[in-house]
Amino acid sequence: MDVVVWITAASLAAWLWLLLGQGFFWRTDLRLPPRAEPGSWPDVCVVVPARDEAAVLPDSLPSLLAQDYPGRAEIFLVDDGSSDGTGETARTLADRFGGLPLTVDSPGEPPAGWTGKLWAVRHGIGLARARDPEFLLLTDADIAHEPDSLRELVAAARTGGFDLVSQMARLRVESVWERLVVPAFVYFFAQLYPFRWIARQGARTAAAAGGCVLLRTEAAERARIPDSIRQAVIDDVSLARAVKRSGGRIWLGLAERVDSVRPYPRLADLWRMVSRSAYAQLRHNPLVLLATVLGLALIYLVPPAALITGLVADSAPTAVLGALAWAVLAGTYIPMLRYYRQTLWLAPFLPFTALLYLLMTVDSAVQHYRGQGAAWKGRTYAAPDRG
Repeated sequence: MDVVVWITAASLAAWLWLLLGQGFFWRTDLRLPPRAEPGSWPDVCVVVPARDEAAVLPDSLPSLLAQDYPGRAEIFLVDDGSSDGTGETARTLADRFGGLPLTVDSPGEPPAGWTGKLWAVRHGIGLARARDPEFLLLTDADIAHEPDSLRELVAAARTGGFDLVSQMARLRVESVWERLVVPAFVYFFAQLYPFRWIARQGARTAAAAGGCVLLRTEAAERARIPDSIRQAVIDDVSLARAVKRSGGRIWLGLAERVDSVRPYPRLADLWRMVSRSAYAQLRHNPLVLLATVLGLALIYLVPPAALITGLVADSAPTAVLGALAWAVLAGTYIPMLRYYRQTLWLAPFLPFTALLYLLMTVDSAVQHYRGQGAAWKGRTYAAPDRG
């Protein structure tokens, strides 16, 4: 039992460090920074890459068309080889709802070395540059915006002098599996990329949420976006890193008025969403995968296992240390559950959700070595060329 006690003590120590030393990642009070309306509103072009999104566009595109933006704004929806009539659906919605001007175009199949989404983004940015906008809003086809979303983003970027302002859209949580898995997805993301560290100048931490990224056009050109990240499967984090490396100031926080309308009703849907990019996050490195599995086990699985083991084996130190570690991890999850308006009784089940994510990550590696990694909507992407 001495070994078990020491392992449990290490888990508790890790949680105390995470609680106080990881950028207070568990706090959910970081929203758009203070902002003031500019004297003159800059031109903005909205770029929406879309592949087989006809089912969600009726719930998302009208919100973009209805943006209450005082300056000039225009939408470019780039149809990335859809087979479900995405482009025609977008044109029909624009005719029905009116609002901001909409252009629908298609770049054709991406060449070797490009992901489909980034090839579509490249085409959309190319169309937008003819309008010479100061800002580009890169937003996914499944993201719905409140009418003042664009003006709030621009005001925040102008006021704070940011080159990139991104909001983590509130994901849908309606099915049982969405309630169990989705809040944890954002929690784990914030643990990996603490939002408070991202805005610090000089700090290495950089990340964005691809569903809602306002990007200064000058910064995009300076960072060679998207050409410099053309192979990235996790394109939002890669984009933020490129902008920050080129000297840009970036900001990321949680959204109150930007929502994802994409449903993930079954565990299989969520599993595909996570596993398609999890091994890419680990740079396709088996040693990093091993360290990640061991780390997840120590941090999330040891506390409940130690409590049960201590109670069964009548080892008070093991049970107490396990209970304390479990209490800390559950407590750090409560703010995220409140943000998603979910019952707090889900907090003690975070270790089970972490086990699911561990299995998804391992499955992502297995699919990669089977040649099926990073598969999404009919395309499979290999590991990027290191050169």
